[in-house]
Amino acid sequence: MEHTNARIETRVIHAGQQPDPITGAVMPPVSLSSTYIQKSPGQHAGYEYSRSHNPTRYALERSVAALEGAHVADDPSHGGLAFSSGMAATGTVLELLSAGDHLIAMDDLYGGTNRLFSQVRQRSQGLMITYLDMTSGPDALEQAITDRTKMIWVETPTNPTLKLVDLTAVAQVAARHGIISVCDNTFATPMLQRPLAFGFDIVAHSATKYLGGHSDVVGGLTITNRPDLQQRLRFLQNSVGSILSPFDSYLVLRGIKTLALRMQRHCENAQQIAEWLEQHPRVTRVTYPGLPSHPQRDLARRNMFWVDEADGTGRRPAGGGMITIWLDGGLDESRRFLEAVKLISLAESLGGVESLIEHPAIMTHASVPPDQRRTLGIDDNMCRLSVGIESVDDLLADLEAAFKSI
Repeated sequence: MEHTNARIETRVIHAGQQPDPITGAVMPPVSLSSTYIQKSPGQHAGYEYSRSHNPTRYALERSVAALEGAHVADDPSHGGLAFSSGMAATGTVLELLSAGDHLIAMDDLYGGTNRLFSQVRQRSQGLMITYLDMTSGPDALEQAITDRTKMIWVETPTNPTLKLVDLTAVAQVAARHGIISVCDNTFATPMLQRPLAFGFDIVAHSATKYLGGHSDVVGGLTITNRPDLQQRLRFLQNSVGSILSPFDSYLVLRGIKTLALRMQRHCENAQQIAEWLEQHPRVTRVTYPGLPSHPQRDLARRNMFWVDEADGTGRRPAGGGMITIWLDGGLDESRRFLEAVKLISLAESLGGVESLIEHPAIMTHASVPPDQRRTLGIDDNMCRLSVGIESVDDLLADLEAAFKSI
């Protein structure tokens, strides 16, 4: 039973999984075998080699496909694929392109994505890449399209400035021109945003973040509802070989079971902290999709929301768990502030149960060229906060103590 009609709070626990038919185990067993016996040459029970087929990985892939609203009927994973990291997933999606193809990407992206695009695939694959601020509407996107444009890549909210992309508008432009549309949905998760429902072709995730949720696994995922793209991606996954291991697949699958509960707490804590930060005298600017001051607040309410009912009614806006702030000061003040936090950990990554804080210009986005960082507003006084699920009072006290150091 795939529970495809159940509410998402139920699907995070049950979708894609069945009790073990032999033992009745409620959790899918971790299948560590690298190879599988065959009755006769080429005759096997659906599994021949674990790079190509693995029951534990399949369970995770089906689970995430169900959460994102994909169901490719003839595919064993229903449209989901699990990779060894988020960057491995991104790199495999890029293999859909040919040498010399044109890719249009959101101007504000995770630093590792920018690095892969600009410093690796432009050279090794001959890709032509245009970075575009897609917050200005579909007209700018239309003007950037050439006869070599084969893919549009967006994050929303973006990392780290939390800009939003009108998913419906971008998907419509891409479909009109026959261009593959890809959305990195890591920040919002399928709890708050499901890009396939807006018309996107492929959704990507760093499973290291909210899906795993416990800062103990590295993984990546792609999901599509197009059988042709799933067939090509499965071929590429098997050919490139950057698969997620069975045990890591189990860890992500276990993390997903509490995704609904965790995301609710992430959002509640982040909303309260963002409102508090906006009033703090040592903060000059706060960006958070749940604040009325966010310049794209109306779009945030259309893109990101909790769905209370199975039929899609009862939407409640949600801002996610990420906050970006600009301090009153420069690099010295930022260093002192980040060195002073105690409960909140100064570390890269995001989306775990614990709160993390980092300095994008020095840490996650150091590989982005300085002039591009300045254009995007990734300044020396910018800090990115991944709000965890601790007591919000303790988090506020930790931040207040750190502010006193500057």
